[in-house]
Amino acid sequence: MSRRFRSAALPVHRHSLPQFVLDGVLVAFAYVLAFWLRFDGLPALGADAKYVHLLPRTIWWVVPLTLIVLAGFGLYERLWTYIGQRDFEQLGKGVIVAAVLVVGAIALLHPVTAPGKHGYRTGVLLPASVAVMFLLLMLALLGGVRFMTRLVTEGRIRNLRVAKGTRDVLIVGAGEGGRLVVRELMRNAALRMRPVGFIDDDPRKRRLRDEYGLRVLGTTAQADLERVLDEVEPDEVVIAIPSAPGTVRAAVVGACRQRGIPVRTTPTVFELLQDGAGQLRVTRQLREVRVEDILGREPVHMELERVGAYLQGKVVMVTGAGGSIGSELCRQIARVGPRRLVLVDHAEDNLFEIARELREDRHVNVTVPVLADCKEDERMREVFSEHRPAVIFHAAAYKHVAMMEANPVEAVRNNALATLLMARLAGEFGVEIFVLISTDKAVMPATVMGASKALAEWAVEAAAVRHPSTRYTTVRFGNVLGSSGSVVPIFRRQIAAGGPVTVTDERMTRYFMTVPEAVQLVIRSGSLSERSGEVFVLDMGEPMKIVTLAETMIRLSGLEPGRDIAIDIIGARPGEKFDEVLFNPYERPQPTAAQKIIRAQREPLDPAWVRETFDQVNLLVLEGDAAALAEHVSKLDAQRAELTATPMRQASS
Repeated sequence: MSRRFRSAALPVHRHSLPQFVLDGVLVAFAYVLAFWLRFDGLPALGADAKYVHLLPRTIWWVVPLTLIVLAGFGLYERLWTYIGQRDFEQLGKGVIVAAVLVVGAIALLHPVTAPGKHGYRTGVLLPASVAVMFLLLMLALLGGVRFMTRLVTEGRIRNLRVAKGTRDVLIVGAGEGGRLVVRELMRNAALRMRPVGFIDDDPRKRRLRDEYGLRVLGTTAQADLERVLDEVEPDEVVIAIPSAPGTVRAAVVGACRQRGIPVRTTPTVFELLQDGAGQLRVTRQLREVRVEDILGREPVHMELERVGAYLQGKVVMVTGAGGSIGSELCRQIARVGPRRLVLVDHAEDNLFEIARELREDRHVNVTVPVLADCKEDERMREVFSEHRPAVIFHAAAYKHVAMMEANPVEAVRNNALATLLMARLAGEFGVEIFVLISTDKAVMPATVMGASKALAEWAVEAAAVRHPSTRYTTVRFGNVLGSSGSVVPIFRRQIAAGGPVTVTDERMTRYFMTVPEAVQLVIRSGSLSERSGEVFVLDMGEPMKIVTLAETMIRLSGLEPGRDIAIDIIGARPGEKFDEVLFNPYERPQPTAAQKIIRAQREPLDPAWVRETFDQVNLLVLEGDAAALAEHVSKLDAQRAELTATPMRQASS
């Protein structure tokens, strides 16, 4: 059965039929009552004799005409449970139009006639008083039943008496998000949560009350916020500003933590869209404040459908599809509408999980999981030949620094040689766009892992020269919060175990970005390059001290650093930098048309030097000489810098 009984004149949702019938009864009652009030009862013989037959001869078509007009204004396209201000506005317009049409139809059609003065018959018009009362009564009855329905469904009647155990909730944000939270709390009495007021910095909202009589009690300024918390003494605080900067969230969390008040936050629109189950009820989505909520910078949000439009209808391949970055790439690419999404990973469990999530939870039916290793030439040729991808996001890589330092041969084989193979195959099979996911550790690398990613960048740059029909792009960024192996899950486990939280050095700083943010920018970068072989760097904001991150996470857990959870300084590991940088000395940052994406402009590499370098590296990998390989790759960046500096010196001389 279709969702609506569709016709040009009667758009009525099937679940609205009882409402349609009830409105018919109310319209008929309003019409009869208008006559009754005008004539102190129904018209009888005498001065009003000519109106005796007007009511019974018109009511049979006045009611359906009125309902058709109301339906034309969209009043039966949804249940009264979900009506809003716009529906009441449409009701007013519909009632006025219906009343005018009724008066006009009676005047034109003359359905009732009476003897005239000279023996002939004349038409009988609807009395003006009847028309006015009919209009007002319809507004009162039709609007009233809708308003009462809304009162009942939103809990304003049944919640007049506060249920035992109800918790008082203070809402931070009096905008659309805050009102949505209030409406949901009032509608669901079973939640036992009663909103008591708002916190908001907008001076225009200070004197206003919302539809439930709640008002703004103060601002997020520290003194004002603390005053409100002490006066109201809420049982819980909900941050209902999805775009609130981290500084505001941090201020709210800090003030509430001092008073033992739990804080939760509403999800962002992006998180709601990412919810595979499609549950958009805000109260079900409220979550604890996380460390990424208080980074102290504005979050990155892009119109994914617009910036990723180049992927629509294309065969897209993601390598490392089961990893932190790869799996998020798959989730976001699936929203754009690719013709086929090829998931490549050599880890069976990870590949199974992301393929299951996309198909079962998100209902994405264009995915093809491929169990394959990017290091294997023959196997990857089979994959390319079978699927013929148009766009490739190469996210497959080993990334744990200490692990790669202990296994340099595998680091170079997987991160560098596999990228060299993938870039070459992309050119040979006519791939349109190839995007390499790189890291800030490839800048002036001090570890084998960093050197292997620098080699991967060079491989892509050289492939851009050899295969001009393919547009190669490298995207470089720093740490992502919550990815596997990052400090956040490590700190979380250490806090859950009672500590201590281990930090290498108090001076250690890192850039941080959430996984969804980084992936949005990666997808945008894929269409941004003006020439093949360019390197784009994501603007990560200001670096954050690792020890500050540890203290923040401990406090978000309701504990106090140093008192409840100890922080141990264990010393920096070999090759670990105190501060990460995003650009090499020979690179010049250049702005791009995209927000938060910077072009790393540099002199092009000689493909012959890259080929020779990879021949040497490949030989050491085949020999399995880990020590010689580690020593060799540690010197490569200096050679790269020298090669870049030579043309620049020659040009300046």
